[in-house]
Amino acid sequence: METTQRTDQQRSAEQRRRELLEAADRVVLREGPGASMNAIAAEAGITKPILYRHFGDKGGLYAALAKRHTDALLASLRAALDAPAERRERVESTLDTYLAAIEARPQVYRFLMHPSEAVSAGEAGGEGFDVGLHSAPLLRRLGEELAEVIEERVDLGPGSAELALVWGHGIVGMMHAAGDWWLGERPCPRAQLVRSLADLLWGRLAAAGNRVGGPGF
Repeated sequence: METTQRTDQQRSAEQRRRELLEAADRVVLREGPGASMNAIAAEAGITKPILYRHFGDKGGLYAALAKRHTDALLASLRAALDAPAERRERVESTLDTYLAAIEARPQVYRFLMHPSEAVSAGEAGGEGFDVGLHSAPLLRRLGEELAEVIEERVDLGPGSAELALVWGHGIVGMMHAAGDWWLGERPCPRAQLVRSLADLLWGRLAAAGNRVGGPGF
């Protein structure tokens, strides 16, 4: 009986947490990095102390939202990598998937990657937080996930595990820096940026064979 009650309470807490994250998402879509704990609590119909009880502080809420959106992005990137197409097409599709995601929800992107913008008049009471402290782990996770995909699919020869990590983090860094610049400046169509980035990656990647026994790339 006690085990059943604990399980029900855990499910209820998880459901409540999902509802609060959905409310936070709605505020972030409207306000970007300026989304405050007060606004999120109001959106969820609760008081700010209750929000703190679930997430600790704005950093905890950021981490939960980052995981939610990173999980979704990684699922989309893996789907692009697994699509039945030639390697070059899948490289371009993967790049385009990332750029399309940040283009579709720029306020969410800015909240995740430029949270220091929240240090404004409305956030001066301490709700702002350091961009590197929170966004760097997000980029690191993306790099490690991509390195894992490369390692299991591509034959890079001696030292392949180390090289896969170099490629994974390097590609994520390139996508992030180029995407950040492109989203702010819009200097060219998305398709043109995709082709240009794919050209940059293509030399060694085109020559590498598929790993024997792997899913192929």
